[in-house]
Amino acid sequence: MEKITEKVLLEKGSPKTNKLEQIKTLNLSKLGLKLQDLPVGLLSCLRSLERWDLSGNLLQEFPKNLELPALRHLDLSDNQMEDVTTLESLSGLEELKMEDNLYITVSDNYKLMVLLPNLRMYNGKDVSTTANHLRYVYSENLRTRIVAVWEKTFKLPDPIKAKELSALETSFVNTARQQVKFGPSSVTDFTKWKVEILAKEFLRSLVEPKAEPESNETTDTKDDCEISTPTKRKKTAETDTRVNLTPRKRLCTDLLRDTPVEGSPRKSSLRPKSKTLTQAGPVVEISPRKSGRPPSTPTRGQTRAETPRRASIREDGASIKREENLNRDTGSLPTVKGLGKTQPLRLKPLHVLQCHSKQDSSEDFSTQLWACAFQPLPDSTGASGGSRLVATCGGDSLCVIDCETGMVMKKYKVPGEEFFSLAWSTVLMSRGGGASAQHCSILAAGGKRGLVKLIHPRNNVAYGEFRASRKSLSVLRFNHRQGNFLFTGSYDNKIVLWDIGGVDSQYNFKVVQLLLLETSATPLHICLPPTSPGGHLLTACDDGLHCFHTQLGANNAAKRSSEMEITFPIYKKEDKDHDYHTVDGLSFLNDDIVASKNYLHGSIYLWSWSRTKAQRPDKKSRTVCAVVLAELQWANTEIPYLALNTCPGQVYVVCGDDKGRLWTYHITDLQRNSLQSGKPILPTEVLEWPTPERKGLGQVEGPSINSVAMDPELHYLVALSDKNMVIVWKREECS
Repeated sequence: MEKITEKVLLEKGSPKTNKLEQIKTLNLSKLGLKLQDLPVGLLSCLRSLERWDLSGNLLQEFPKNLELPALRHLDLSDNQMEDVTTLESLSGLEELKMEDNLYITVSDNYKLMVLLPNLRMYNGKDVSTTANHLRYVYSENLRTRIVAVWEKTFKLPDPIKAKELSALETSFVNTARQQVKFGPSSVTDFTKWKVEILAKEFLRSLVEPKAEPESNETTDTKDDCEISTPTKRKKTAETDTRVNLTPRKRLCTDLLRDTPVEGSPRKSSLRPKSKTLTQAGPVVEISPRKSGRPPSTPTRGQTRAETPRRASIREDGASIKREENLNRDTGSLPTVKGLGKTQPLRLKPLHVLQCHSKQDSSEDFSTQLWACAFQPLPDSTGASGGSRLVATCGGDSLCVIDCETGMVMKKYKVPGEEFFSLAWSTVLMSRGGGASAQHCSILAAGGKRGLVKLIHPRNNVAYGEFRASRKSLSVLRFNHRQGNFLFTGSYDNKIVLWDIGGVDSQYNFKVVQLLLLETSATPLHICLPPTSPGGHLLTACDDGLHCFHTQLGANNAAKRSSEMEITFPIYKKEDKDHDYHTVDGLSFLNDDIVASKNYLHGSIYLWSWSRTKAQRPDKKSRTVCAVVLAELQWANTEIPYLALNTCPGQVYVVCGDDKGRLWTYHITDLQRNSLQSGKPILPTEVLEWPTPERKGLGQVEGPSINSVAMDPELHYLVALSDKNMVIVWKREECS
């Protein structure tokens, strides 16, 4: 019989492999196909296939070891499937349909959720919470019982011989399958199947203790460590749950009435205190960040500026000072892998926005803006140039701004809140009625109240919230490989990993706590290694830079402390008047190089993550010294929390200072600078404060730049100030 599938694939007269590699959607439903009708050799060429409909056939199993790296949606409904383990190779699968397969049991459903690590939608329902419970909590309970069986009855032979080891494995696995009881009887087959896998892994870990377990399915051993928080959608009539639908003109604020924020925990004795307020205002609480800092730290007075919020840029633009690297005569190190050779860019100021004002007041120059991030574009869009939408937060509002036009496209306000951090991600949204789930871009934001707000900007909906801490939240960070995993850092010195799952068409969602990390001070920044975001976490804190092991693997504890602290050369210069331990800037420049900044140190370190991690920590202090590759000269200032950022695509490091300037560094190679000559690398450019002004009312002095963000191709750069101004810079095209 002619192979139907081959005929379908080739009937257009394009049998060449390069044609097959371009196929993204394939419909083979209701053709009466059996396994032998699927030409595995041809199917393996479908490297770009994203959606595959095989419904209504006679399939009893799926081709084993068939790797389709781009496949995200598979429809196997109305078949005769029996062995679901053949789907294990489809590791990227996010949505699967298996309805009307007579022989599929509840145990088979559970197996699929464990075998497919990215599966979120199953038969049209969001199974993220159930799947993660099976992958982590359920598996850890089984593992605990398996270890108990081993310790009661078994031990390794001495010496270990292959024949004896094989017999021991058979006996141990069979015993574990019989004795380990857990879960309802309806999933006994799944439990025995999983016990066999875990038992073999455990035995291998004893024989080869240095090898990492193949499974990463584990979590807290105590049942009460899993926090499942169903969160209902807020009514859209409430002012704090609906994003304003009307795009805002540049510099305008939301028309909703606003309640001034009181008691901000972000205010600090390290920050300048307002000494010339012209109006009575609420008493400001002292920030948790105050603790541990020298009381003698000088502060600047903030003057309430009279310049209205409709500012303009001087016609001659900003004065841009270019400083050439003067260290070229010192020779150069070999070019570091991953650093580019592109030409330095030129940026010009485009907009100055004042969109976070209290009570929409044009006289508000006191609201501090804290975090900004560009919306990531899905890989499948194929769009060039990156996103021009940036989210900013400060005071009681969060804005989404079009950088090109200067329009505030969305604005979200929560009276009484003060937002300190935000993060973008992409999750699956089911549409109901049997329609395939789609990816949607969401925003998470948090601050003084300890609540994480979840927002779907495209649909103008703030669809829910959950409590991440009883203290204020200082930082949020999504796992860029698994968009539903969110880390939150808070002022109670804790970092928590949450699975926020996806959302359904009614914006119902569930949140599960997966991991709790305990820090010794307030976490200020969180970074995940680009190539292994599930293995380690770096957090910059008030008392230093700490590294945590975050893999959800064997022996996962309910709480974890720092695996090691990374120290820096500047620490050797500390005395009773100088404490350099606060790390208030942290970002990866590429897969290995990290840029970090220590408060009061007038330089930015570039150091190697892999070489630092490879060191053995001190047994007592658990410290390792960062393998510093270079130092970048930065401003001399005593103002903390001026965060740096990086643009890996253009190999740029950018950090603002306390005078409104932006220090930019184009890192194409690492010169022999401070490591030999004692002279840091000078900035490529220092972008001066653009001095916004309005006729007859003077200019606004350069404020502290709290945060910066760049799109992946650095077409735009956004800087946030502590005087309620968002500054948008645009890449200047060379003529």
